[in-house]
Amino acid sequence: MEPIRYFNRHTGKTETEKVYGEGFLRWTYGHPLGAIARWAFVKRPFFSAWYGRRMDRPESAARVAPFIERYGLDPAEFADEPGSFRSFNEFFYRKLRSESRPVDPDEAALVFPADGRHLGFGKASEISRVFVKGQRFDLPTLLGDRDLAERYREGSLVLSRLCPVDYHRFHFPAQGVPGAPRTIDGPLFSVSPIALRKHLSYLWTNRRVITRLETANLGTILLLEIGATCVGGIHQTYSAGNPVAKGGEKGYFSFGGSSTLTLFEPGRVHLAADLVEQSSLGLELYAKVGTRMATIA
Repeated sequence: MEPIRYFNRHTGKTETEKVYGEGFLRWTYGHPLGAIARWAFVKRPFFSAWYGRRMDRPESAARVAPFIERYGLDPAEFADEPGSFRSFNEFFYRKLRSESRPVDPDEAALVFPADGRHLGFGKASEISRVFVKGQRFDLPTLLGDRDLAERYREGSLVLSRLCPVDYHRFHFPAQGVPGAPRTIDGPLFSVSPIALRKHLSYLWTNRRVITRLETANLGTILLLEIGATCVGGIHQTYSAGNPVAKGGEKGYFSFGGSSTLTLFEPGRVHLAADLVEQSSLGLELYAKVGTRMATIA
């Protein structure tokens, strides 16, 4: 299989992803025997729960230092010292120093909700080339509401993919008042491009959480968190009904890579030029949380 490549906004270069657990992923999604395992137990919540419990054990803390070294993480960004984490999971959903992820101060700017590799599309209804040609995005199934899907089908959509090596807290892209989260249950397939090249449908059938963010000048923004294999949980840390600031924390993922998805009503935003350019080339754009994702139309 071909390597996973993306464009890094911060270095200005096209880079190759270091995939955590790459051998297991390629076997599970590329080998006939792996397919049997994928359908028998890998997709099932009990498998991810079991792995998550392993990452909660005190002995898992021994994984932290080698992980930091292998993937080149910068401990200076962490809110806590690397040696203070009592388990790998506690390290995984670590907080960062606020100065390491400044929020774009421009009042017209909306920001990425997470560190990750992002794809942006001007119209959700026209997405037909994501990771592989010929797979169309099924918005009604994703949202579990055909009328809601019709309302957003001509709006902009941003898919943000978090790898296990990334900071795993997710944030609000704009200020507003969030409603209560709604969970749609489903399996837990991987959302790595290795898996999505086979079946993009994992994005709209995996377990997912939907939140409506009511804003003063952008209408209602839909915020989704999508579960995946070995994601021990999607945890919300905000309070429904209370105003939130742009860049404010919304929640975090327990161990595992995953994705967030942001949907806008038609005509509300202009996506960032580099996001649109790289997406049109079939490349994800790596950018950090708090940096510009779009501007108000």
